[in-house]
Amino acid sequence: MFHGMIAMPPIPADMSAAEADTDSGPDFVVVDVETACSRVSSICQIGIVGFRNGAEVFAYETLVDPCDEFSPFNTGIHGISCDHVAGQPTYAQIHGIVNGHLSGRITVAHSLFDKGALAAACHVHDQPHIETTWLDSVRVAKRAWPELSSHRLNALSRYLGLRHKHHDALSDARAAGMVIVKAIDHTGIDLAAWLTPVNPKGGRAPKPAPDGPLKGERIAILGAARDRALGHWLAAMGARVVASVGTTSTMLVVSSDQPFGRYFHASPAHRRAEELRDAGQAIEIVAESELRERIARIVVSVE
Repeated sequence: MFHGMIAMPPIPADMSAAEADTDSGPDFVVVDVETACSRVSSICQIGIVGFRNGAEVFAYETLVDPCDEFSPFNTGIHGISCDHVAGQPTYAQIHGIVNGHLSGRITVAHSLFDKGALAAACHVHDQPHIETTWLDSVRVAKRAWPELSSHRLNALSRYLGLRHKHHDALSDARAAGMVIVKAIDHTGIDLAAWLTPVNPKGGRAPKPAPDGPLKGERIAILGAARDRALGHWLAAMGARVVASVGTTSTMLVVSSDQPFGRYFHASPAHRRAEELRDAGQAIEIVAESELRERIARIVVSVE
């Protein structure tokens, strides 16, 4: 339930996120909003937290007059009512602060709800769109801890041992930020790699050479687009590069540039290949470096 205002020394409204604790700014910021009713534009609380080098460097939180009604259902979730927001600023009045913290940065939110709410509020209050790079911490958590039955923020907080007050915007933002921090530490995948598509298919697959040591193989690639360097090399060796692991695949090649870090075996493609192999399909899982060495030995022996 709602507990009041900010839990850290407040940041002056005219202070940028970069000025809060560090000259170079945060690595990423996290935003969470609560809404007054079913209209996503009805933001009644917003929390923003900045992280750098795995630690919190600033926090901003305020109640917001949503200029809309409060539904009993929403109030029952977060505890905020019309009485709490009396005299509080409207979204239009805080847009400049929010935009200053988010614009031009990597912005984390736990699901796309907050992104949609901010876009709707900008539209309703006739404010410019916030230009930022979004990262969904739900997607990150599903990749980092695929074994969990739930990736809701309260469930993740319990699993990761985080202090968390669910449906309080500032606490939710802090928890979502720590999900990113712990996922980076757990997987070895850095922030930039989390922004990269998991297993991009890319453009059209290169045409396989008529002959070569991989002729007859149907190969899926984990962690790189099929029209990039690895895909072209496989095709030059005679392989047919396929879009994904399937019942006709004979090999899954783990790209040296794969974005999963040391936990690549938890990726959907790897798990699918293991399932098929366990079911009796003849499919090999091999690292790119190992396959290149194997092919190089074959080529040398033929020469």
